[in-house]
Amino acid sequence: MVTAAGDPPVALTIAGSDSGAGAGIQTDLKTMSALGIFATTAITAVTAQNTAEVVLVHHVPVEVVEAEITAVLSDLPVAAVKTGMLGTTEVVRAVARRAAAGDLPLLVVDPVMVASNGRVFLPEEAVDAYRVELLPHALITTPNLWEAALLAGVDPSSVGNVDAMADAARRIHRLGPAWVLVKGGHLPGVESPVGAGTPKLVPDVLFDGEHLTVLEGERIDTPNTHGTGCTLSAAIAALLASGSDVPVAVATAKEFVRAALVGGRTWRLGRGHGPLDHFGWSVRPRTGTAAHPGAGT
Repeated sequence: MVTAAGDPPVALTIAGSDSGAGAGIQTDLKTMSALGIFATTAITAVTAQNTAEVVLVHHVPVEVVEAEITAVLSDLPVAAVKTGMLGTTEVVRAVARRAAAGDLPLLVVDPVMVASNGRVFLPEEAVDAYRVELLPHALITTPNLWEAALLAGVDPSSVGNVDAMADAARRIHRLGPAWVLVKGGHLPGVESPVGAGTPKLVPDVLFDGEHLTVLEGERIDTPNTHGTGCTLSAAIAALLASGSDVPVAVATAKEFVRAALVGGRTWRLGRGHGPLDHFGWSVRPRTGTAAHPGAGT
């Protein structure tokens, strides 16, 4: 299917719902909308959570997830797809089958498999399904340090600097994705309060099998980081849907995340790690009328 002149590009996010709206499907929708993309969804899990805790997770049956994907793809001209929390081995394999069939264009795999406390919440067979069945069909995968270590088969404590991130990126690339972006947000000191050991810049490592690039970004001093990874992968998918190539999509997505972090850094929404400012509310006046949902960042 081809988008008619004047229609917005369409992207699909396959991910879990976050009732606190800081991450997951809700953040994907906000990010893609802010970047001018018509976002469609296939919900893999319903979670009861807020900024402080995850209370309950209900996994959507795989046949329902498959039906959601089919319904969207059969009617709308999806130009790019991202995955977030897939949740079960069956869903990982179902998404992998659609990817292998060529149904999921410009696929961005955010391998959501490790909780913020470092606990792996997927069974080993699901992690293997990512490695063997899904990643070979990804245009780009965007693991954080813990996820990168898990996929690369190395000790998470060993991925503590750029050289180790680069090694993990090379190992993950051998699994089949065209590009690997290993994110440095969990490097030592990055998430600590500002002090002598706090870095000013945070590196990410981008690798395409030949060229390795270290992308450094300013560390934003804020407790409001919930959904940062979802925002980045959704922004990459949105920019790919708009026609950007991978390096441009990654660089532009990183700048979008930076602006959203800056915009929300003084917010006090919730008791835990709060959300980001996806629509630039902090830099434009708010009135009693609805703000235009454009890219304010």
